[in-house]
Amino acid sequence: MRSELDVLLDKIDDPTLRADIYSQVERLRAQRTFGLVFESHLPERVRLLEHPVRVGAKVVHRDKPESPAFEVQAIKGKTATLRKARNSDGSFLSAEEAAKVTDEKAQLDSLVVIADFGEPVFPGLRHLGSIARGADKPAHVVIKGENHHVLEALQFTHAGKIDCIYIDPPYNSGARDWKYDNNYVDQNDAYRHSKWLAFMERRLVLAKQLLNPENSVLIVTIDEKEYLRLGMLLRQTFVGSKVQMISTVISPSGAARNIEFTRVNEYVFFVMLGAATPCKTTDDMLFTEHRSVSANRSPIWNSLRRLGAGPKRADSPSKFYAVLVEPSTGRVVGAGEALPLGVARETYVPPRGTAAVWPLLTNGDEARWELARSSFLQRLEKGYVRQSGCTQNGTPNIQYLRNAQIERLANGELETAGFSADGSLLLDYAPDRPRSLYAKTIWNKSSHDSRTYGTWVLRDLIPGRQFPFPKSLYAVEDTLRFFVKDKPDAVVLDFFAGSGTTTHAVARLNRQDGGRRQSIVVTNNEVSSDEAETLRKKGSRPGHPNWEALGIFEYITRPRITAAITGRTLDGESINGDYKFTDEFPMAEGFDENVEFFELTYLDPDDVEIDIAFSSIAPLLWKRAGGRGPIICECLDAADRRKPYAWTENYGVLFNPDRWRTFVERLPHSASAAFIVTDSQTTFAGIASELPGALDVVRLYENYLTTFAINRGHI
Repeated sequence: MRSELDVLLDKIDDPTLRADIYSQVERLRAQRTFGLVFESHLPERVRLLEHPVRVGAKVVHRDKPESPAFEVQAIKGKTATLRKARNSDGSFLSAEEAAKVTDEKAQLDSLVVIADFGEPVFPGLRHLGSIARGADKPAHVVIKGENHHVLEALQFTHAGKIDCIYIDPPYNSGARDWKYDNNYVDQNDAYRHSKWLAFMERRLVLAKQLLNPENSVLIVTIDEKEYLRLGMLLRQTFVGSKVQMISTVISPSGAARNIEFTRVNEYVFFVMLGAATPCKTTDDMLFTEHRSVSANRSPIWNSLRRLGAGPKRADSPSKFYAVLVEPSTGRVVGAGEALPLGVARETYVPPRGTAAVWPLLTNGDEARWELARSSFLQRLEKGYVRQSGCTQNGTPNIQYLRNAQIERLANGELETAGFSADGSLLLDYAPDRPRSLYAKTIWNKSSHDSRTYGTWVLRDLIPGRQFPFPKSLYAVEDTLRFFVKDKPDAVVLDFFAGSGTTTHAVARLNRQDGGRRQSIVVTNNEVSSDEAETLRKKGSRPGHPNWEALGIFEYITRPRITAAITGRTLDGESINGDYKFTDEFPMAEGFDENVEFFELTYLDPDDVEIDIAFSSIAPLLWKRAGGRGPIICECLDAADRRKPYAWTENYGVLFNPDRWRTFVERLPHSASAAFIVTDSQTTFAGIASELPGALDVVRLYENYLTTFAINRGHI
């Protein structure tokens, strides 16, 4: 397998210069010993299944995953004359190879048009259907397509707008569970790890551009085969963001390893951008079941003397001062100034009627307090400090409220009965009110069992259909909740959608709190390796209806999401069983949500040139405007002349800039976006200035797809 750099070096005609540069490159490669080192393989080329095979087009054999690239020289009837243009690894032909090339023949229906990396393609979305049960709520979007290109298309609609990305990518197990450049990658591939890293890096770079830099999170699940490499890749891709990894039990019975420890867990990486932090919950995730309310509580009052690391006076001299106590009442009344290091505490004289209490270790050595003097006095004024008995060395035990307890007092977990005689608050936990806390880094929840709540839940939704290793519905729900609980309008993206668990989990979260969160999920329509082999033996090939019907989107993702939302199986029967845990109710009730299904298409440039592509990009405009209400796409009148403009309640499109006044006058107050079709920047700026400043005003070129060209060479 050749790297991107190798392929570029092949283009150098001078053999001596090419050899010299190769020598220098190899020397530099040998010096790279730190960080994550891998070959940046050329991106996967695009198969344009719907493009017609024309003279001059680049094609590959549809049924041969390792087919070299050909250029179509001529077409006669249903037969094309081909000339080899690239090797199967994407490299250019050498002079010797080119001299030996001979033309060959192939049937048109056995070929598929391709675009190499750097050759622009024009994406569109074909509407495949809807589910409408959620009134005016934003629709969940489910896209069938290659996720790298969908991520590129989403740059137009959601750049900087995504609140949470959750992905469960291929684990690179070597079991032919994923493809690179349309070839399955197995355990015998010498470049298996670098292919996986190149594959992931390109998608993570695009994902980063979609995330809200001020407050968002990327969540990635992985197992032991790639977690070390993934961790390094995340850190070098998301420089400056906090990265944390937890371990979660997903199979208590375990997956046996040959003469190795039995694996019961996998890992979850959290990349937190900007101000993103996990929400506190009432479950620390460490225990299989919820503990009792009382068992999950911590002490209300804590020692003011430092008990953890760095407990000595010298460790923090500014926190060594006298706490002043009235001996007769035990009331804490103030604090002296901090004594500089080296000044004996015996030199300090407390005010009349008070005694000085110093932070001392049990052996009498000088320690230090938890709080600086200013913070101590602020807490004292509010009743957050008290004396409670004596320590082991006989000195008064000074206690205070930590920040976590002050927060619990504010949110009602702690209740006060007023002030005690010494001026401190009388506090106790609210009856039956569970404690909120940050989850721990090891999760061990029975609800996260992938077999019981992944495989079996999927079996209830789409009986008779199987999908390998679906995530537990409740595991995904819990994971998302940490970052979208306080964001009822969050947008959640999953570009390795698999069976569609993410959309299902977001629907459950919305039901629990009345949220309007929206999921966008993406999956291809690949069939499994075994299914592909069986179908080929039967004479089928990619693109044929019987092949496509068994692809992951058509066979699993779309049916699962449809069943979950409607509460009915493919046969129209009510789904048996009940949801468990946080929100228990019959699965047959479904959810009050809207869903729109789309397919990523690649438009023929000839169609783009004659300007008949609006219906394919209309869903992208709808998505940018928030994904609510109808999609503007029927914009040709009976005479095939374009209407001057079109509005919905949420957005509008101005096709004829000469009609801008009426367009502006009819702007709905509820609209969030306006799209103006013009090649003139001056015209666009003039019309935009007449629209409300809060409106998202976007310029579209008259040749629509010029706005949306992707695959232009940026990794």
